Amino acid sequence: MTPIRITAAVALLFATSTLAVAQTEEPAPPPAPTPPATSASLTLTLESTGNIEREIVNYQCDDEQVLSVQYLNAAPNFLAIVPVDGQNLVFATTISGSGARYVAGPYEWWSHQGEATLSDLTQDEDAPPRVTCTASSNTP
Repeated sequence: MTPIRITAAVALLFATSTLAVAQTEEPAPPPAPTPPATSASLTLTLESTGNIEREIVNYQCDDEQVLSVQYLNAAPNFLAIVPVDGQNLVFATTISGSGARYVAGPYEWWSHQGEATLSDLTQDEDAPPRVTCTASSNTP
């Protein structure tokens, strides 16, 4: 009988010490607060050898969204500001066989005769554009 009492006493002591350890553990710290969203503005000065033109073109796209694209032509700099995933990205012109081709990071905006496409250059070469659009209005 004595061995049973010792085993029961050891089991009771172990259970009590485990409970005490569990009760003395410090609670996990609360999650860090999310910092507030910040915004910034940028002023870009472009010197030009000629007239500086700004044109806003609204595009109706095949996914039913309307993209409002700003074109800034200040030779030798030609830029397009295109909204992508809720952010306005600044695209710079690059070599094109026809039309105007602009790039920003992994994206390509290509416009030609009132049609435009937005492509992700990290996708396969044969991948379809993210969106295809048609110009619906121009505002100088």
